[in-house]
Amino acid sequence: ARLGAPVITQNVDGLHQRAGSRRVLEVHGSIWLTICTACGREDRDRGTLLVEPCAACGGLLRPGVVWFGESLPEDVWTEAVGLATDCEVLLVAGTSAVVYPAAGLARMARQAKVIEVNLEETPLSSAAHISLRGKAGEILPQLVEG
Repeated sequence: ARLGAPVITQNVDGLHQRAGSRRVLEVHGSIWLTICTACGREDRDRGTLLVEPCAACGGLLRPGVVWFGESLPEDVWTEAVGLATDCEVLLVAGTSAVVYPAAGLARMARQAKVIEVNLEETPLSSAAHISLRGKAGEILPQLVEG
């Protein structure tokens, strides 16, 4: 893996950033972002278990994650699609490959070599150039080491 390569993730926990990834596209939002349901004000790094009202308007705060039925953040999704369609290699790790639209990114990578790392077969497995079975935490370090 190239140092600083973009990471497109459905995870909302911020662990990619804590692990040192610099360019992370969180297509399902972030648990570390709060959004006011009244005025739309966003505040990062405050956490989501807040009981106080919005400092700007007194409205209710909610976590900055995408809930079922909501649209993905348009700017993040557009960038993710652009990266997937223009990449040379797309590494897909630890996903069921059934949560759309994110699951469709691998099929958008038409010019890329798609490498899947997963415990079990997924709907993506037959389309991947390489499909590796096992724990991502064990296989990914081996890929990096060469």
